[in-house]
Amino acid sequence: MDGDVAVGLKRGSEELSMYSSSSSTMAANGSDIKKKQRLDDPPPSRVLHIRKLPSEVSETEVIALGLPFGKVTNILMLKGKNQAFLELGTEEAAITMVNYYTAVTPQVRNAPVFIQYSNHKELKTDSALNQRAQAVLQAVSAVQDGSSPSSEAGIVELAPPPSPVLRIIIDNMFYPVTLDVLQQIFSKFGTVMKIITFTKNNQFQALLQFSDPVNAQQAKLSLDGQNIYNSCCTLRIDFSKLVNLNVKYNNDKSRDYTRPDLPTGDGDSANKDHSLLGTPSGALASYSSGGGYSSSLSLSQSGGGMSPLSAAAAAAAAAGRVALSGSGVSGVLLASNLNDEMVTPQSLFTLFGVYGDVQRVKILYNKKDSALIQLADGNQAQLAMSHLNGQKIFGKVMRVTLSKHQTVALPREGLDDQLLTKDFSGSPLHRFKKPGSKNFQNIFPPSTTLHLSNVREGLGEEEIREMFSNSGGTVKAFKFFQDHKMALIQMSSVEEAIQALIELHNYDMGGNHHLKVSFSKSTI
Repeated sequence: MDGDVAVGLKRGSEELSMYSSSSSTMAANGSDIKKKQRLDDPPPSRVLHIRKLPSEVSETEVIALGLPFGKVTNILMLKGKNQAFLELGTEEAAITMVNYYTAVTPQVRNAPVFIQYSNHKELKTDSALNQRAQAVLQAVSAVQDGSSPSSEAGIVELAPPPSPVLRIIIDNMFYPVTLDVLQQIFSKFGTVMKIITFTKNNQFQALLQFSDPVNAQQAKLSLDGQNIYNSCCTLRIDFSKLVNLNVKYNNDKSRDYTRPDLPTGDGDSANKDHSLLGTPSGALASYSSGGGYSSSLSLSQSGGGMSPLSAAAAAAAAAGRVALSGSGVSGVLLASNLNDEMVTPQSLFTLFGVYGDVQRVKILYNKKDSALIQLADGNQAQLAMSHLNGQKIFGKVMRVTLSKHQTVALPREGLDDQLLTKDFSGSPLHRFKKPGSKNFQNIFPPSTTLHLSNVREGLGEEEIREMFSNSGGTVKAFKFFQDHKMALIQMSSVEEAIQALIELHNYDMGGNHHLKVSFSKSTI
């Protein structure tokens, strides 16, 4: 396509018939539905067939389904059939999207939709048929590229973003939305620098500042009108007239991620701000002393509670443009495309342990580039999957999906499986075993910046830099907190940060001090 995007709308059954045989793997209602393989079934393709769309769906909503997985290069809307075809920039991005939506229900306007591979390798469409669709995709492509869309006859040029600050209003707010939930959702689109939350006209609102106005534009384009939870907590997003936010305190109402040294001020007022919600059907969660959710928040009539980790999982799922299916999901993940010469049960325990309490790890005997990881519950598994799928580890891009297994079996006593299976159920290193732990509020995607805590007294910056350099990475920046018991360290890539966390979390620095390492939302 020579770098250009062409988008069209086709009507009539004769145009649709050319696509009728498409499907190999289907994502539907969160279940793992696989049709029996036929000899003529197509392999994975970067073109995806989306069915059962709502009648009034817009091009933007369909494109947004693919945004978190990579560049969207083409779209074909079949509005009379409630279907669409979406072309992604790479086949790998399409595979990741199908795998993700196999595990978690894709939804558009609160209705489940079906996503499957097309038997075509690319979309060839007539852009003259639908200039609206072309304009939408060009705008999205320009935002993703960080450039301005080209101006052509009949196409309205997307105005440059006026500000890096977004004003966010939450409509239909049946459940509390915290500053950390907003940070997790919006950080999918770029570096979130500052957030201020407040109540105005009996509505919960927030001001959120990105490092770049282009990131703000992409977040607005993708998230405006979307629900954080099923059928409620709708995001209404506009650009703010402000171009910079002045944050005085780091607490549960405001946060400056560029200045971790700010005082906390009076953070207890968050309870008062949410009092306007009342307690409909007992749905409103009470706040723990740490500012997180208690386990009393129920998101379904079945009465299943929502822990702080579930809230983070819901936020991560919302950032992935899907509704969270929640309870009843297996706590076992399948990680594949691993570096079989480097990966060990211990390294997977440490990495996945950032997002949940890993119980068991089994590297597959006959396929040592794959492993099963069992977490404490399905919410932890979904959280780990949403953050770790597609991350590069030991030189290879890891794929993470939900497994059909309900548990990871241990080898029979006396059978040596080359130490490929390990039981971590009694490990003292679980981050989320203690109720109300601050770890619940510090769950962030892999990033170049790592947060260090429990630093031994007297250990200097140069010694810490050397430790992290020896892990195989390059230290780009370092900053001690005031008491020198905590610090931030920035590596040159996310892959290097992941490797450093795997090697140095729980590192014995002597004097009964074991270093604690986690991903940070801050920048140095």
